[in-house]
Amino acid sequence: MTRILLAEDDEIMRITVQDRLERQGWSVDSAVNGNEALARIEANKYHIVVSDIRMPQLGGIELLEAVTEIAPATDVIMMTAYGSVDDAIGCLKKGATDYILKPFDLDDLVIRVSRILANQSIKARCASLEDCCQQMHSPLLGNSSRMQQVFDIIKQVAPTQATVLISGESGTGKELAAESIHRASTRAEKPYIRINCAAIPEGLMESELFGHERGAFTGAHKRTTGRFEMADSGTLLLDEIGEMPLGLQAKLLRVLQEKECERVGGTRTIKLDVRVLCSTARDLKKEVKKGRFRQDLLYRLQVIPLTMPPLRDRVEDIPLLANHFLKEFSLNKKTPLSLAPETMTCLLNYSFPGNVRELRNIMERVSVLAPHPVISPEDLPAELQDKPFITDNEAPLPLGEALAETEKRCIFNALNATSGNRTQAASLLGISRKNLWQKMKLYKIEI
Repeated sequence: MTRILLAEDDEIMRITVQDRLERQGWSVDSAVNGNEALARIEANKYHIVVSDIRMPQLGGIELLEAVTEIAPATDVIMMTAYGSVDDAIGCLKKGATDYILKPFDLDDLVIRVSRILANQSIKARCASLEDCCQQMHSPLLGNSSRMQQVFDIIKQVAPTQATVLISGESGTGKELAAESIHRASTRAEKPYIRINCAAIPEGLMESELFGHERGAFTGAHKRTTGRFEMADSGTLLLDEIGEMPLGLQAKLLRVLQEKECERVGGTRTIKLDVRVLCSTARDLKKEVKKGRFRQDLLYRLQVIPLTMPPLRDRVEDIPLLANHFLKEFSLNKKTPLSLAPETMTCLLNYSFPGNVRELRNIMERVSVLAPHPVISPEDLPAELQDKPFITDNEAPLPLGEALAETEKRCIFNALNATSGNRTQAASLLGISRKNLWQKMKLYKIEI
């Protein structure tokens, strides 16, 4: 909810303005002098401060300077009955967002406050978009039963405020799952901020998360807002949380429990309203046993566990993903690209240790290097050409499972070779169309 602080020593004016602002659905606190207003600002977070320029104990200009120092994200509207152009310019130079002369129409004040709130929302979304657009993402795709389970969990947890721990191998789409949760949540229009815990040096991690005050350490020439503050009212993704230094994990646990933090080198407590999502490629239970991850933090993070399946466990999604990526790169090349049936067979027979990310990279590679619009097996990397699906490092399957997996793969190959024509696929396989339909239903194959 929007929070506004009204600093006005005139009782009638204070009550009148507070009542009008509260009728807009905003939460309004009032202060009768500058010192009381300053105490409230130090204890709470406000979106806007509306202050008279002349007040007892601490003047409006001094309060403006304090707000600029203590809460730089808070906008200030100055009110005065003794205004001039020079006064207005002076207030704006000192950091005021707006300046209004008494007596004023209360509707005019409401319009000014609404405009400032709209600008704050735009700034927050711009920060979120800047972070999200550092690299382009594909949507989370999949028709397999494993992915349907993932979609069901996302649908259930997205509207809640629960912390979600997304685990899975590298390249399985953990970040996409986190973004899907944010977009389906009630915070979808609020900031979505990400931080990769593996990419930040240990000495800078605390500052990146919680911000720092000027002079907190060598090189801290100005106050910096941390990712938690940037994500206020929105969502924060802690990517590769398993890489977070052990010493910082205790501070993170406190922030999650108390919903507040302090900047490095600061003493003021900052209240937070942030939904936290985490992702990791590590087995955090094993990390706990090795003493590299706090058990109490793990319990706090995995309120809702979500596991992203590796691509080898959802082979039926490979045609969908491959064609999606190929279409994306076709737009860049301005030439329609497609996969020959034998090429799709090679993809289906490959184990993809790099998961979906590897598949995407392969599609990008062939889109650039393939000499013809139809991608042939010869255009694929050498390791994909005529390689068996089972690798030397894989544990052998029971015979029944291995036969079922082989049968499933043969059906996939036949359907892809015939572009989904079930009659022709059944003929290739030497079975009836009804038998093919029954096996597709058994293996949940949809093409």
